[in-house]
Amino acid sequence: MPISYTLPGVHVTDHSVDVPLDWSQPDGSPALSVFARELVDPARRTEDLPLLVFLQGGPGGKGPRPTGPEGWIGAALERFRVILLDQRGTGRSTPVRGSTLGALGGARDQAEYLAHFRADNIVRDAEHVRQTLFEGRRWTSLGQSYGGFVTMSYLSLAPEGLNASLVTGGLPGLTASAREVYERTQPRVVAKNERFRARYPHAVKTLGQIADRLASGGVTEPGGDVLSTRRFQTLGMDFGMKPGFERVHWIVDEAFDSPHGGPLSDTFLATVAAETSFATNPLYAVLHESIYAQSHTGPTAWAAQSVRDADPAFDESARPLLFTGEMIYPWMFAEIRALRPFEAAAHALAERQDWRDLYDLHRLAENEVPVEAAVYFDDMFVDAELSLETAAHVGNVEAWVTNEHEHDGLRLGGVLPRLLDRLDARGGPLRR
Repeated sequence: MPISYTLPGVHVTDHSVDVPLDWSQPDGSPALSVFARELVDPARRTEDLPLLVFLQGGPGGKGPRPTGPEGWIGAALERFRVILLDQRGTGRSTPVRGSTLGALGGARDQAEYLAHFRADNIVRDAEHVRQTLFEGRRWTSLGQSYGGFVTMSYLSLAPEGLNASLVTGGLPGLTASAREVYERTQPRVVAKNERFRARYPHAVKTLGQIADRLASGGVTEPGGDVLSTRRFQTLGMDFGMKPGFERVHWIVDEAFDSPHGGPLSDTFLATVAAETSFATNPLYAVLHESIYAQSHTGPTAWAAQSVRDADPAFDESARPLLFTGEMIYPWMFAEIRALRPFEAAAHALAERQDWRDLYDLHRLAENEVPVEAAVYFDDMFVDAELSLETAAHVGNVEAWVTNEHEHDGLRLGGVLPRLLDRLDARGGPLRR
């Protein structure tokens, strides 16, 4: 049964529905639970408001946990009843746990199970939620980052469920392989490093000292993992966010208790461990390259590692030390405690060849659902050129290209109101 309660400024109803693991064999497939949280302005809880479903970033990320009508959620509640999905495997939906993965069998069996957690099945789950809980009413989708990838799958598989789509920093390359994506994003990671050093030139020496200390060995984080230089370098994933330079700078600022160096501080070790652990979202790492895999791409084959290996500037011994970006590497599954149970399955996924297509190029070209997309020109995660190629291919897409925001523009800026205004100016959602 649904449970309802009220946060300050937000009335909440929690729902759960059962779905099959494999939608192609619904009767003979294990059941999963999918969780949906419905939000509405408390003063409007009885009104027949239009629906907005949020497709969050990731992969492997759960829906937002609101504390009130702030940010984009507050803006959305001015006109919508908002549905926050915990995508399959995340949050309060049936989780994927490293502790239980072994019960599924060997590496290939585990990989087969995990392959059912991609965008195509997320769309089918969302459709089941829409039809079961909301009387089959069309809704508007808001896709942030990976949620934009899910949006393109939605428009490919079930456009009849949508009356409009909004995408923020997430128009994918429809045919790009993982290798192509990382070859395109690597130069922007280099550029972000250059900007970081220009902003905080005094940090360059400290970065070298940190790397030298980690390279000497024997440094462990509070949970017992040996902290390597390459794990430290992954803090650069935050460079794709608006305050990312600052967050990394302050971590580096407290690396040593003494201005003359010495042991790395407990504060530094605990912070780096927390920021790089994947303890709360292991599926992000496990599924990361598979979001680009389709029938024509072949195995993902640890594409990010291959691109990194071709660029000696990112070597652990190189100086200045460079941070990496939104890349997942095979060694993480051996070095990081929360990922170790997934190691065999992750390698099996990287070798997998028989991937299903996530996008129907013909159907997308004929799309009639209005789509408003924010394309962040300097986005470190999603290549703007690929996004604009997709916008040109998919019918009824309008792209707002801006360098005012980084990848987290939805969270930090007035992006949603801007997209809604643009949608209104062209006639709003479909009426039928």
